[in-house]
Amino acid sequence: IKQKKRHMGDTKHFCPVSLKENFVLYPGLQEHAAKYKEKIYYFSTSEYRDEFLQNPEEYVAHNEPLQAPPLRVCLLGVHGAGKTTCAREVTDKLGIFHIQFEEYLQELILPKTKRKVGPFVDEDHEDDNKVLEELEDFSQTIAITETEKTKQEVELTDEERAIKANLKGNTELPPEVLDKIVPDWWKKEPFRSTGFVLDGFPRTLDEASYLSERGLCPDVAIYIHVEEGDILNRLFPPRLKKWKEKQLKKKEYKKKLKELKSKIRV
Repeated sequence: IKQKKRHMGDTKHFCPVSLKENFVLYPGLQEHAAKYKEKIYYFSTSEYRDEFLQNPEEYVAHNEPLQAPPLRVCLLGVHGAGKTTCAREVTDKLGIFHIQFEEYLQELILPKTKRKVGPFVDEDHEDDNKVLEELEDFSQTIAITETEKTKQEVELTDEERAIKANLKGNTELPPEVLDKIVPDWWKKEPFRSTGFVLDGFPRTLDEASYLSERGLCPDVAIYIHVEEGDILNRLFPPRLKKWKEKQLKKKEYKKKLKELKSKIRV
């Protein structure tokens, strides 16, 4: 028996209210369906269905087809998988934004911290401080010590402290902090009409649930899988080079320290 062809609405199986108000293709559900002008529309929630029925003409196409939102991609993978390299190539070819999540967080607190924070950054900074403190004990040329600089830092807000904890120890960001960061990429210009590759978010199940609960749907989520050996071969050489440079720097500092001590004895 041939079934009668179902006439879908202008947004097919996507919710027309989500498209209109949030510029997101959010799949509708059969239990939240409504018929208008012999066409069937599906909605993400019953509230959106009721909103549509109050004024259907606001959500349907008239002279031109409805405009689809731009491409939004979530690019996932472990540290060293090559997310940033891939994201740059994709965004250059498609003319959309590249949002590197961790770098964006760094920029939010950089005006107060004055330098980037994180496990590797802090480790390097502490090593340099030890050598500098020894030099400062024998030389009065440096007017302000690193300790005094730290005291002069502006106090961080609760939001900034949460971001700093996330960067230093991967502590999960609370929803109220994410609310001030993530939705803008979907809802505000120039991201809203241009599209983006979001590099490094979501990183946990809770962050993925956050996107779903807020109706912030990417068009595609890509996970880059790389063998551990390949990541080691990629990350180890530059880290080794950096370590050698630090050792050379320490050697130079110790040489200066020795010269300062000999001058004082004289």
